[in-house]
Amino acid sequence: MSKYSRIRKHHGFFRFKRDFEQYSLRKAKSYELLLHWLHSKLNRSQFLLLSGILVGCSAGLAGVVLKMLVHYIHYVITYKVHFSTQVIFYVVFPFLGIVLTTLIVIFFFKGQSRKGIPAILHEIAQNSSLIPPVKMYSQILQSAVTVGLGGSAGLESPIAVTGAALGSNYARTYSLGYKERTLLLAAGATAGIASAFNAPIAGMMFAFEILLTGVVFSDFMPLVVAAVCGSLLSKIILQEEVLFHFESRTPFNYHNVPFYIVLGLLCGFYARYFVVLSKKVEHFFKHLQWSALRKAMLGGVLVSILCVAMPPLFGEGYTVVKSLAGGHGETILQNSFFGYFPPQSWMLLVFTGCVCLLKAFATSITIQSGGNGGNFAPSLFAGGFLGFFFAMLCSQIGFTDVPVTNLVIVGMAGVMAGVMYAPLTAIFLIAESSSGYDLFIPLMIVSTTSYLMAKWFSPISPELTELAKEGKVFTKAHDNNILLMLKMQDLVEQDIQRVDISSSLRELIELVKDGHRNIIAVVSQQDKLEGIITLDDIRPIMFSPDLYDTITVKKLMKAPPAVVSLKDNITLVLKKFDEAHVWNLPVVQDKRLMGFVSKSRILNKYRLLLQEYSEG
Repeated sequence: MSKYSRIRKHHGFFRFKRDFEQYSLRKAKSYELLLHWLHSKLNRSQFLLLSGILVGCSAGLAGVVLKMLVHYIHYVITYKVHFSTQVIFYVVFPFLGIVLTTLIVIFFFKGQSRKGIPAILHEIAQNSSLIPPVKMYSQILQSAVTVGLGGSAGLESPIAVTGAALGSNYARTYSLGYKERTLLLAAGATAGIASAFNAPIAGMMFAFEILLTGVVFSDFMPLVVAAVCGSLLSKIILQEEVLFHFESRTPFNYHNVPFYIVLGLLCGFYARYFVVLSKKVEHFFKHLQWSALRKAMLGGVLVSILCVAMPPLFGEGYTVVKSLAGGHGETILQNSFFGYFPPQSWMLLVFTGCVCLLKAFATSITIQSGGNGGNFAPSLFAGGFLGFFFAMLCSQIGFTDVPVTNLVIVGMAGVMAGVMYAPLTAIFLIAESSSGYDLFIPLMIVSTTSYLMAKWFSPISPELTELAKEGKVFTKAHDNNILLMLKMQDLVEQDIQRVDISSSLRELIELVKDGHRNIIAVVSQQDKLEGIITLDDIRPIMFSPDLYDTITVKKLMKAPPAVVSLKDNITLVLKKFDEAHVWNLPVVQDKRLMGFVSKSRILNKYRLLLQEYSEG
């Protein structure tokens, strides 16, 4: 009997393959057949764990390939070519990178413009965590061209978007639900960040702090295995010089706490400067009445000028930050026009200060003019330069035993915490990248100070403020998050009664006899809404037959207390209900009546969604 059982078990997959090919509406690849079969055999937790491994390896590999490619391009330009020749690269390459990226977007990706972390948050809140398949490769291609050719942006946000798209489309392929799809989306982004920095804990913190804001989860093991897979691939494949890793640092001394407190304040002010300047540049390019290509050309020219004047602004800049952390700050002057002058301490101080201030311009222009990248690397770069500038300034003033390397390292965490609104991600990222767990205290001081200052200026990240006001992304208000998952298209009741504005009371009474609602829409030609009539409006005269042919609907109708549009979010609709003190409101699109929406229908849908959302 056991022999036959083993035979049936071994042949189970082949029977599944036969049935799948016979009854499925599409043909699947062989590995998809295997995963479909495993999905039917494994329980939910087991399949999610397997999925986390597969998504993590895919996203991690994508991140590793992108980092290797861009690092090699920058290495050739920065170290294999003399500065006099480098200037040509600085003039030409950033311009080409932004323009080519714009052309790629126009001709190959139909001009899609939503990019970066806000794009992921928008899909989670507004599209049931369904990310278009094109983003599994479009973001990597665009960012490789932009940053690889010298655009002053980072690769980590495109890597995170790519990983999220991989996780989302994997979940869609195997018909997983919203919560599982969101979890695997976050797992892909986690693996991408973990592979970019070889920092698995930071990858998980990124998912919890930024992507899963307002989403409740009890399952997190797929995030853990995805982060481990991404980090392992990074450690195995990437060489030491490619990794975001710092060896040198000095032990923490509590006597230096005042340095870290002041640096935390500086990071908070700089982070505010960075995000405000980014929004102003975004506003400038958005309202510039030029074609996308002309905007890209303008941005390319500006970034090229900045890279010529300040070569550290070229590309990600991690190599330069490593030089600062390693105590070789003077080397950054050699590959610039300052290298033609005798090195002076004040010269290095001025140079690093200018680089720090101009980085915000270079990054925002790169991204907003048509390039593709994120603020991950720029915030770390600016934080490192700010920490070095502060350390140099303290030394010039006369302080002794200034922990220069530590200030560079914790400065990166401080600016990132203030720009990204992610203090835990910043703390663990720098701690893992520097093996500096003994620096947890200064990291916490600087990051939390900067983050609290950023929250004081703006409770929500300025990058997300407009989307949050429009109800297009989740916030920490869980009740509103569930409401945002309700779509107006699903709530409109179309089985309503309509009466023409020219009809008589008799025709209206006949309509009431056959109806089951206490509200009737009054329309004119092409279903244009003119007003509404309720049973309360006609009750005093409905039993007076002598008035049936003398009174028209036009005299009885009244204007609706409020009108709802299909584009309105549910929060706004409920606000209109509360202000109007009614239970039904007409839904209008381009002045045409689409139906009615009732408060009871919204509350019933909310209750069902809350039950599903809470049960997981």
